[in-house]
Amino acid sequence: MSRIGVFGWGIVAPKSPDIESFAKNLRSSESWLSPFHGFGRDNFLVGKPEFDFNRYRPWIDERFKPNRFPQLEEKMDLPSKYAIGCFIQALRQNPGLEEELTRLGTQAHAYVGTGLGNIGTLYDNSLKLYRAQRRWNRFWADPQRNPALAAYLRDPAGSGLDSEELPPAPDSLPEGEREGAEDAWWEFWTRRSEPLGQYLDELAEIESLSVEGEVEAGKTRLLREKRRRNRLLQKKWETPEPPWREVSANVIWNIQNTPAAQLSMLGRITGLAFAPVAACSTFGVSLKLAMDAIHRGEAKAVVVGATDSPPHPLVVGAFHTGRVLAADAQVSKPLGGMRGTHVSGGAVLWIVGDYDHMVSRGFEPLGLEPLAVGVSSDADHIITPSREGPTAAIDQALAASDTAPQDIVSWDLHATATPGDYLEVETLRQRFPESVLVTARKGTFGHGMAAGGGWELTAQYLGFASGTVAPTALSQDEINPQIQGIHQNFVFDAGCSAPVGPVGKLSMGIGGINACIISRPW
Repeated sequence: MSRIGVFGWGIVAPKSPDIESFAKNLRSSESWLSPFHGFGRDNFLVGKPEFDFNRYRPWIDERFKPNRFPQLEEKMDLPSKYAIGCFIQALRQNPGLEEELTRLGTQAHAYVGTGLGNIGTLYDNSLKLYRAQRRWNRFWADPQRNPALAAYLRDPAGSGLDSEELPPAPDSLPEGEREGAEDAWWEFWTRRSEPLGQYLDELAEIESLSVEGEVEAGKTRLLREKRRRNRLLQKKWETPEPPWREVSANVIWNIQNTPAAQLSMLGRITGLAFAPVAACSTFGVSLKLAMDAIHRGEAKAVVVGATDSPPHPLVVGAFHTGRVLAADAQVSKPLGGMRGTHVSGGAVLWIVGDYDHMVSRGFEPLGLEPLAVGVSSDADHIITPSREGPTAAIDQALAASDTAPQDIVSWDLHATATPGDYLEVETLRQRFPESVLVTARKGTFGHGMAAGGGWELTAQYLGFASGTVAPTALSQDEINPQIQGIHQNFVFDAGCSAPVGPVGKLSMGIGGINACIISRPW
């Protein structure tokens, strides 16, 4: 079976715009979290990614037409931009990687997942659509343009409308209920607007125009003619813009597979490109898929990664309502007070490859050697982890890597500063000896929905490759007494020397998706 190596990596994380700053920041025990203030003022701390897309413009301008970077800047959501930045960082780790990924043809793949996708673009366009729909309905429901409503206002009893069908008039309701009542009232009368029907008939006639003659030239002429006639139609009826024209096409340019697709285009990678989505286990699942593809001989190199939007009010609010988010303006540290986690955004990306092939091409492996990834599902609960699911992933990874539990020298926890930390440590000790050195890092950079597991794994690889385990944010006097009663060997805020031997890392995602990675020093 082929050995696997990591030959390039890149990071976008809180206070860490690249892999170099990430490695440097790990040497400190300070938290990288900062106030959110996404609701005006609030008590949330989050991990805001540090990122400047313009840093990568020279690389893109050197390889593509001058309009490529402006297109990416205008059309791509931040998860795709983060992934692009990480990819360019990763290529720089080993000169010649870019050319090798292209040379490999369909034996180079890209598996880059996302936790929540283009939530910023969806949110912004949802608001824009809602406001445009209100303007549109209010316009066509105006009695001056709506004979049905005008007739009803003159003679409600003679309108023939069923009183149960008619929504309540907005001014008949308390002030707090009027906005929703306006939406229902205007929508009801808009559907009965004869002038709107006439407008739509004229619009349908314009949209029924089709391409004539030579296709490319005919397409351009058609678009111009439709735009011209639409302007005249709008001028004739003096309407606001229709709501369907207020939604940006960026909604579909930024679906879940877009980061992987963009990397395939920028890196001229012609093999399989898609988005594995496994919540907090996304990076581990992506790595397993890549290793499997290499073992099967379908790929020689795979770009794997995970990318998340910056913290957003929708996500912060949802996590808080789900009772898993800290909300007291203080850093909540795993294994400590268990007050909840902190949402973070950013990305992580590795270029992994067949060790023998890549070394024969002159490339040097980074960090540790990934031996195996075990995956499982709890099949139990949407958010509360089980004991059986993670154990199954751990056992699978140990067996696939031919590693005995007593050989493991260190372990990185998923630990989220919630009560699940206790169960996770308890599950760990059922498999591993008391000598195992345990780390938990979400108190440092927060909880990236998809990227967090990759940050933690990269931190593990950086530390053990250098012989020093970076400190965590937790001090020894902050650890939960019950957890310390189960296990005593943790990495606190001072860091320590790295023991030599195989190491493990567990991620547990929403829906009970687990990924366990076993690695060893080269």
